[in-house]
Amino acid sequence: MPRTVTRMDPALPVSLFLCGDVMTGRGIDQILPHPGQPQLTESVARSALDYVRLAERVSGPIRRPADFSYVWGDALAELRHQRPDARIINLETALTTSAHPWPGKAVHYRMHPANAACLTAAAIDCCTLANNHLLDWGRLGLTETLDTLHRAGIHCAGAGRNDAAAQAPAILELPGKGRLLVFSCATDDSGVPAEWSAGPGQPGVCRLADLSPAALQDVAERVHGEKRPGDLAVLSIHWGSNWDFTVSREARDFAHGLIDTAGVDLVHGHSSHHIKAIEIHRGRPILYGCGDFLNDYEGIQGYDAFGSGFSFMYFPVLDAASGQLLSFTLVPTEIRALQVRHAGMAGADWLFNTLSRESRPFGTDVVRESDGRFRLQWERGTTR
Repeated sequence: MPRTVTRMDPALPVSLFLCGDVMTGRGIDQILPHPGQPQLTESVARSALDYVRLAERVSGPIRRPADFSYVWGDALAELRHQRPDARIINLETALTTSAHPWPGKAVHYRMHPANAACLTAAAIDCCTLANNHLLDWGRLGLTETLDTLHRAGIHCAGAGRNDAAAQAPAILELPGKGRLLVFSCATDDSGVPAEWSAGPGQPGVCRLADLSPAALQDVAERVHGEKRPGDLAVLSIHWGSNWDFTVSREARDFAHGLIDTAGVDLVHGHSSHHIKAIEIHRGRPILYGCGDFLNDYEGIQGYDAFGSGFSFMYFPVLDAASGQLLSFTLVPTEIRALQVRHAGMAGADWLFNTLSRESRPFGTDVVRESDGRFRLQWERGTTR
């Protein structure tokens, strides 16, 4: 019998949902149906319930237990409206019952594995895991996280039981549109210690010691070793320090190299706790920092200048055949009552002004639509 070959339609666009860091542990875990032990070892808080009380002080009482979909709030309707082909988040929380935090670390995030249904409630396709919180509860906490995501049917990238697994991409099949490869890595300056690196027979994360040409070449070899004609590649990278809008020359050169040398079609950057610039390089998006999409920081003072709690739902649309960016919609959001909501007027104004200011030097403009969404404009340059 002849083999049936399904060919990708080169005219079909591929739409993605991306966002900043998603932290479902600590206070958020406490409002879900299966809260873990609330005890903390932090210097400023001894119970995860303290973070719930902080949020309630700002936003009023939060019903407990909340259902699994609660934390996504307005994002669920937006996802139904946009209908992305793939939903990708950076999960900055261990899914574990481990009682053994990583020694010497100031903050530890964990969510009870039974609450993983909050991820499937938003139909998340892929969690990138290379960040500075996945080993908060040790290597056993990491392997429990991997097992939990596997049982939930969620792809993951950036962490594994050995270095080969941590470096491998998540492979998402997009019916009629080819494959989407999602690579994930984290840098030293985002707070990932060298001890967290995955190795032969050692669980850990995919860690880059620096953004040197040698590191770029290493990533490029991984991407070229996996990417086939018709594939699209996303590289999700946890990089840089907190509370700083600056994009270093080194980071920009590395991001350009990921596109020019490694064949990456979209760079998904995060770690800074606030949004940063967006650049379109040779028709491919570079998100230098996506902010915090979901966390329990509500009520913590001192970071107003960085728009703490404000972020975006990022919806880029790529050409399935060439990888070129076709359109880019952003939906402004804020965290209220431990839930993602549409940003109010003040938040939307801050996001528009900040993204415009930070992206303009990179040749990207932001247009505000009448429906409250934002749209990117950029010079349509040369292709690869």
